[in-house]
Amino acid sequence: MGKEIERKFLVKNEDFKKCINKSKKIIQGYLCSVPERAVRVRIKGDKGYLTVKGIGNESGMSRYEWEKEISVKDAEDLLKICEPGIIDKVRYDVKYKGYIYEIDEFHGENEGLTVAEIELESEEEIFEKPEWLGEEVTGDVKYYNAMLMKNPYKNWK
Repeated sequence: MGKEIERKFLVKNEDFKKCINKSKKIIQGYLCSVPERAVRVRIKGDKGYLTVKGIGNESGMSRYEWEKEISVKDAEDLLKICEPGIIDKVRYDVKYKGYIYEIDEFHGENEGLTVAEIELESEEEIFEKPEWLGEEVTGDVKYYNAMLMKNPYKNWK
């Protein structure tokens, strides 16, 4: 737990699927979706989680995160009282040049949106980008899951 340094990118095509390490279905909702303290409930594969995320720093690359594993039953119960708009996605772990990209392919209200995140040691870290990686959207709040819940991709122009 503590600070995470992540960069987020759009994914241009499905070429990443040739390099999938593993994948899991994720269902998640938010008990509180304000940027200063988002409280997320998630079922990832056969595990449940409760996560609290703080607000990002100026670059949007770094933010506080606290997470605890909870039972799937507890997660299912908490999802029933979450704010409207449940996120449904498949997360793929893809290895490329020594890094693991977490790629989220969204379904339901956010069908058609695919984003990749890479976790880094520092904000200045240089890494070689795969050809399927598109525009960087780090710090763009409309791509945060808590915002996709309120303004899903299908409503974008």
